[in-house]
Amino acid sequence: MKKPHLSAERSYRDSVRPQEGEIRFQVAVEQTDLLIVAEKDLRHEIASYVSQVRGEIKNWIMFHPEFADSLAPLPMPDEAPPIIRAMIAAVDAVGVGPMAAVAGAVAQAVGDRFVSESPNLLVENGGDTYMHSTRERVVALLAEPDSGAMVGLKVEADAFPVAVCASSGVIGHSLSLGNGDLVAVRAKDARFADAAATALCNLLRSEADIDKVLKVAQQLTEYGLEGVFAQYDDKLAAWGELELVALD
Repeated sequence: MKKPHLSAERSYRDSVRPQEGEIRFQVAVEQTDLLIVAEKDLRHEIASYVSQVRGEIKNWIMFHPEFADSLAPLPMPDEAPPIIRAMIAAVDAVGVGPMAAVAGAVAQAVGDRFVSESPNLLVENGGDTYMHSTRERVVALLAEPDSGAMVGLKVEADAFPVAVCASSGVIGHSLSLGNGDLVAVRAKDARFADAAATALCNLLRSEADIDKVLKVAQQLTEYGLEGVFAQYDDKLAAWGELELVALD
């Protein structure tokens, strides 16, 4: 079993470089910790909106505790608020619980809500990134926190919005049933990308499982998966709409 990396430090954020006319700032509300790159300072507006979104999720869990505990998809309730319905829908195709989509759901909610105020808007939420952009971007793929990211995913200017969501069996506190260094999924929908990354990382328990991860990922294209990157020790694999670049 690999030694987990559980540091609360998010030093990978130090490498995020806003482009001309952009600024970066952090928004933290309870356990939600967002890094934002935008064309203007929206931290107070975003913080208020995140509080509202978190309130909807917490209120739903209060009366439906299975939403927080389930490791499998749940039925779709008609009375649920939009973010709850989106999370339930996102996990249906990949067979994990709805909370596997929560980071992506919050990131996408913020990105879609504020894109009208900042056409270039990048929201990173614990390794899950949702982006609106008029410019080419490079998203770092971090498998070894102590040595930094060496590989990035280039996204062309005409491809947005794009989500790149990651899951790891050895980085962070989130529940993973796998033991791989990293699985990252590209999709339009951050809720689905987040859930798919979790499901695929659950399969990655040895180097031999990388082929299985790619095969299952290909079956998920009909649900919106555009590409997948997987790493276990020194073995790397990628499939789909991924242009990988070396980082300085």
